[in-house]
Amino acid sequence: MMAVKTHFALGIGICLALLTGCTGVHTQRGIPALSVEGERLSLFVEDNKLYLSGVLRGALPKQLKSVLSEYPNVTDLVLVDVPGSTDQLAVMEAARMLRYLEMNTHIAKTGYVLSGGVDLFLGGVQRTIGAGAGVGVHSWRDTQDWGDEIDLSDPVHASYVNFYLEMGVPERFYWFTLDAAPAERVYFLSPEEIYDYQLVTD
Repeated sequence: MMAVKTHFALGIGICLALLTGCTGVHTQRGIPALSVEGERLSLFVEDNKLYLSGVLRGALPKQLKSVLSEYPNVTDLVLVDVPGSTDQLAVMEAARMLRYLEMNTHIAKTGYVLSGGVDLFLGGVQRTIGAGAGVGVHSWRDTQDWGDEIDLSDPVHASYVNFYLEMGVPERFYWFTLDAAPAERVYFLSPEEIYDYQLVTD
């Protein structure tokens, strides 16, 4: 059975210090499709774009499905500030739903997407990143295990490798995330690394 990794980036303070204008890009615009402050997740719709900000939790697939059902004209998911996730299975399900619906994903200008948020971003058919945006990764962990400490032959890795291959991202990206930074830190990818690992499509 697949271990559920906690993908919440504890290095968020570093991100906020490095990136200006990361927060609240969508709070002044559009129609508030959903705002769940207790879960630190906000979704706003403007024209054909759905703006998402906050921590990704287990209810994410249901929340996205609800909004997209109400606003069927939405074609793009814009990630504004996503510090991570607490339920990797839910993130993968949501990413696969985006791919099934042939939606595009975009990281907002000067926004940031960390850890599990990167996996959600990969669900887009077309994936683009705004100027000054940050993309951060690190090793996963669950309640018992740390991803970078598990034997490379352990089948738990296959679930993640298969997901990345399904999203059109090379297997080596998964192994890179395990070594890039421990779970309590964040490594920000350079533009060259973003293109090398095929995180963007343009």
